[in-house]
Amino acid sequence: MEASMTKRAALKRQAREFGVLDTKQFIEDSKVRQMPRHAGWSPYPSNDERDQGYLKTLKPKSDGQAELMTAMDEYNLVMALGPAGTGKTYLAVAKAVEALEAGKVGRIVLSRPAVEAGESIGFLPGDMEDKLAPYLRPLYDALSDRLSMKRVKALMAEGLIEIAPIGYMRGRTLNNAFIVVDEAQNCTYVQLKMLLTRLGWHSTMVVTGDPHQSDLLPGVSGLSDISERLEQVPDIAVVRLAERDIVRHPLVASMIGVL
Repeated sequence: MEASMTKRAALKRQAREFGVLDTKQFIEDSKVRQMPRHAGWSPYPSNDERDQGYLKTLKPKSDGQAELMTAMDEYNLVMALGPAGTGKTYLAVAKAVEALEAGKVGRIVLSRPAVEAGESIGFLPGDMEDKLAPYLRPLYDALSDRLSMKRVKALMAEGLIEIAPIGYMRGRTLNNAFIVVDEAQNCTYVQLKMLLTRLGWHSTMVVTGDPHQSDLLPGVSGLSDISERLEQVPDIAVVRLAERDIVRHPLVASMIGVL
């Protein structure tokens, strides 16, 4: 008797929440129930009730970012120069993921110099991946913001996403790939020349960096010299972002202006 009353109460409650239900779907001793058709739930990522979705629309937040995004769509080689917080790395990695998901390229290659920011942290334990992980962490962060970490690990296991230091790029030809060279201000002229000549067929390369924030000795960084020379080449885009393009905390723009 109590079970029957409980069942009727549940039916009335669901009828109030979702409208009139077909009671024929409730078969005795059955654990299968049809989902209510009046709840308005949708499995698509655009539904606001979902906790998190990784199919985010990439939109520029400044004129400089809009220029950079357009350049990455139209040119095979793009130099993105600007201060910290202008979204250079994030936009480049996001465009790389977008191209991979759309089938425009076969793989993503991310490269970054393993240079300490002004201090020596000594030897790191583990194998090569463990030693390089602290230097390549910003690239993992940008990837995980566009894809779930599970998907990132799966793509890396398949070889569709490769993260490598600058030292392992010599001698390679990168065809059908989207290459992102991050923190290029910590590369010498010879290193940048070597990296730029890795570009192969059906590939796009984006080189990001801040010429005023190098961790190398004065005069060693080759980013400024390389960018000035390449600016004269018609099929290469050199996008210079400024303080007005900083999308990080507002204090970052204020500090950049006085430091």
